[in-house]
Amino acid sequence: MKKTVVLLLSLLLLAGCGYKPSAQLAKSVIGESVYVYVSMSRIDPQNTVLIKDAIQTAFVDRFGSKITSQSEAAAILNVSLAGVDFSPLVYDANGYVISYRTIAKLKIDYALSSGEKGSVITKGEYDFPIEADSIISDTRRFEAIRYASADAIDEFTAIVAIKGLQREQKQN
Repeated sequence: MKKTVVLLLSLLLLAGCGYKPSAQLAKSVIGESVYVYVSMSRIDPQNTVLIKDAIQTAFVDRFGSKITSQSEAAAILNVSLAGVDFSPLVYDANGYVISYRTIAKLKIDYALSSGEKGSVITKGEYDFPIEADSIISDTRRFEAIRYASADAIDEFTAIVAIKGLQREQKQN
C-alpha cells in the first residue's frame, strides 16, 4: 500500500512539474515516420550489413517512429559507421586480456520535414569480457558493435531531445 502511494505521488509530482521523457521530446522533432539509410562502410564492410537492421531497430525503439519510404518520411536519417575500435580494458594476473571496450562512431546526417538539416557524429561504447588467451569471435564482435552503435544512437536521441526542448521553450 505504501509503495503504491509513493509511486502515485511521484508520478503526480513529475507530471505537475512538466516532465517529459527525452524520447517524447525527440519524437516531437523527428516525427511519426522516419527513413533510415545505413551507408556501407569501407572500414568494416562485413559488419555493416549485419548492423543495418540493428541500427534501424534501435531508431524505431528509441523514437517510437515507424520506418517508411523516403518519400513518406517526416525525417530522413543517413547513418554511416565512422569507425570501430576495440581496446583492451582489463588484464588478468598473467597479462592476458579478459575484457575489451568497443567504441563505435556513427555519422548521422538528418533532414527533417521542417526543413532543418544537420550532421552529428556520435560515439557509443560497450564493454565485454572474453576468456583469457582467446580471440574475439565474429559473433562477439558483431554483438559488441551492435550494442556500441545502440549507445551512439542513444547519444543522438539526447541531442534531438535537446532540440525538442529548445523548440518548446521558444513556443512558450
